[in-house]
Amino acid sequence: MTLTNTQFPIDLSAYKPLVLNPKNATLTNEQREILKGNIQLCRDAIILFTATGAARGVGGHTGGPYDTVPEVMILDAFFRGASQRFVPIFFDEAGHRAATQYLMATLHGELNAEQLLHYRQAHFDLPGHPELGLTPGVKFSSGRLGHIWPYVNGVTLANPGKVVFCLGSDGSQQEGNDAEAARLAVAQHLNVKLIIDDNDVTIAGHPSKYLPGFTVAKTLAGHGLKILEGDGEDLDDLYHRMSEAVNTQGPIAVINKRPMCPGIEGLEGSTHGHDVISVDLAIKYLESRKHTDAVEYLKNIQKPKQTYTFIGSSEKWGANRNVFGEAVVDVLSRMSQEERKQNVLVIDSDLEGSCGLKKIHDTYPEIFISSGIMERGNFSAAAGFGMDKGKQGIFATFSAFLEMCISEITMARLNYSNVLCHFSHAGIDDMADNTCHFGLNNMFADNGLDDGYATQLFFPADTNQMKACVEAVFFEPGLRFIFSTRSKVPNILDSNGKDLFGNGYKFVPGKDEVIREGTQGYIISFGDALYRSLDAVERLKHSGLDVGLINKPTLNVIDEEAIAKVGKAPFVLVVEAFNRRTGLGSRFGSWLLERGFTPKYAHLGTHKEGCGGLWEQYPHQGIDPVSIMNKVKDLVR
Repeated sequence: MTLTNTQFPIDLSAYKPLVLNPKNATLTNEQREILKGNIQLCRDAIILFTATGAARGVGGHTGGPYDTVPEVMILDAFFRGASQRFVPIFFDEAGHRAATQYLMATLHGELNAEQLLHYRQAHFDLPGHPELGLTPGVKFSSGRLGHIWPYVNGVTLANPGKVVFCLGSDGSQQEGNDAEAARLAVAQHLNVKLIIDDNDVTIAGHPSKYLPGFTVAKTLAGHGLKILEGDGEDLDDLYHRMSEAVNTQGPIAVINKRPMCPGIEGLEGSTHGHDVISVDLAIKYLESRKHTDAVEYLKNIQKPKQTYTFIGSSEKWGANRNVFGEAVVDVLSRMSQEERKQNVLVIDSDLEGSCGLKKIHDTYPEIFISSGIMERGNFSAAAGFGMDKGKQGIFATFSAFLEMCISEITMARLNYSNVLCHFSHAGIDDMADNTCHFGLNNMFADNGLDDGYATQLFFPADTNQMKACVEAVFFEPGLRFIFSTRSKVPNILDSNGKDLFGNGYKFVPGKDEVIREGTQGYIISFGDALYRSLDAVERLKHSGLDVGLINKPTLNVIDEEAIAKVGKAPFVLVVEAFNRRTGLGSRFGSWLLERGFTPKYAHLGTHKEGCGGLWEQYPHQGIDPVSIMNKVKDLVR
């Protein structure tokens, strides 16, 4: 195999394609040395190109891909040595281990090595989770954590007589659908082989501490799988177990115990290894490996900056996903310890640092449960706690995972549960993980009947409104869903340049808010689309088009006064980051028609797969200020 390697600063042509026949249970000295060399080369490469994500601010995951290199190298050699026995795809249920797929595509000559240096960068087709059809050499879409094993069962059924591998992790094995997959695999005696990286690390902690009764091996053995457990860093033992798995019919779990990021000083065994390695640690590692060119490349990366200046909003930006937790703590601080303990329970799903729950955990640990990657069960537990009048379950996770909880949301509503839910990472902004992690279908949470128990959806526009929203709805009964973005947002200003949601502001659930008056039409928006829409409105006014702006922070309740106001305008344009098919815009036009209003109507929203990167997602979808202004000009012609 010849690789063109003129720009990638580690010589990937040093990779030696190895042929291994799994019928042979032991490695020769030569095979072992080649494997060791390939493993070290690939681990070095992963450190380098994932660290480019850290340098550019787009993040990425280093630890998982780095950990699993030994088993991937053996699989690659198996696929080469006995191709007729396998479905030669590196299926992986830990979707964030995208670096593995990109590196293997490069080593197989399907992806240019230089492209790896643009890992997760916008418009370079290397998103944080691999997507079939987007990246050359990628052979499946991994989706969200823990979704691939059930899918692989189907692949196995479609390929009788062949072995199908699924790379797993102790984190992905916490997802409930893996239990279902295990039962089917055992019942049908499927020839699927799980290769599980069991490093006792997830985002927020160590499973052995927050789920002390859970072990991957015992759980899978209980389902009926054969277990082959050992040291993932012992190459001979790893090879022997993988060989035995191939030569034994039926579902088998090869469980590899190792610390997170073995051999990386400053990361080994640490939860920080789950995410991207810092540039400083990467440089230190690469210097120890004598990769001078790679070090220089990292040092010279310039972090791209958003250069657009938004008008109508302040220079003060804040993270609503963190402010949620701060606002909850403010409310809890006014309760006695006995009241908090009796009436409030917070359940985390390994994302407390990302969803603002850490502030609650640190301040009031007695009402906080650190739980695993089990969104459905954790939501239902919060709902069960909130079944009695006056009790509040609090739950949070990423908005993309709301779709996983729809049935549980229905059950909570049928049981008249009180749950305050925070779904962060809504929309598309700053989402280098790309399409599978877009929080687009949040309106699905409002799936009850007209006479069902109360359900309200809120999307505050800035940190001031987030605080006011939490304050206003904390003690309300029913299901309350508060959304926030991964990105920071600026404070919204009134026409006099003052904080619109500042001192004296009260959030009123169900009430739409006039941000700017207008005579030629209105834009309806919310969340992080609001400040972009406000920028467009201000620029349109400066150009002579008197367009108004309405903030709709309660997404699923019709404000009759506001809809009558905008319904009489010449046009209405809904701007959102939600899915065009299921978002606010898909409903608002019907609401207007039902009331006899017939303005020109249009709605902009997310409508195609992502481009990676951060703020670049907005112009990619045509919902940035320039695109909004162009659409308004079309409507007023």
